[in-house]
Amino acid sequence: MSSLPARVILLAGPSGSGKSSLAARTGLPVLALDDFYKDGDDPSLPLLPGGTAIDWDAPQSWNAEAAVAAIAELCAEGAADTPVYDISTSAAGGWDRLELDGAQLFVAEGIFAAEIVGRCRELGLLADALCLRGRPSTTARRRFARDLREGRKAVPFLLRRGWHLMRAERAIVERQVALGCHPCGAATALTRILATPTPSLRPA
Repeated sequence: MSSLPARVILLAGPSGSGKSSLAARTGLPVLALDDFYKDGDDPSLPLLPGGTAIDWDAPQSWNAEAAVAAIAELCAEGAADTPVYDISTSAAGGWDRLELDGAQLFVAEGIFAAEIVGRCRELGLLADALCLRGRPSTTARRRFARDLREGRKAVPFLLRRGWHLMRAERAIVERQVALGCHPCGAATALTRILATPTPSLRPA
């Protein structure tokens, strides 16, 4: 474990905006926040209008408290047990051990990352918060190809969700910016992440 506490860079953005790919390019440890979705039988899950289907794009479908707890443990201890979520079955299928191996910065990425910017800042855990933005049509194509390749849900569901998210993308970005994320493209985000000072370089 590092002698200094670690800090987190929260990476938000619409589904399909390239968060996972960018996080991997940073070379930093990565916490996948989408693994903190609630299980499909959780009674607190929000429903779409009509009350017949779960709204997986609503923040209430995600366990923000557990995500913040994992981030706090990683910052303090340098390691944490994190859930492994299977989107195709809407359930966590086990646990994984994420270790920072002495890194003083790590990236936590996911579509709901902006929801915990304020809490992470209050706890003194936040190094930066970014929101990836781009063309909604590009995001939609990338999202559909990924979801189809990974077999996340049935094709009709993916098409309906994709159309809805493409129309809502600008509002999604606006919300995440309002919650404290800096909006930028992938190249700018990567440059900003790589330039983030570690705790050891911060002035006293």
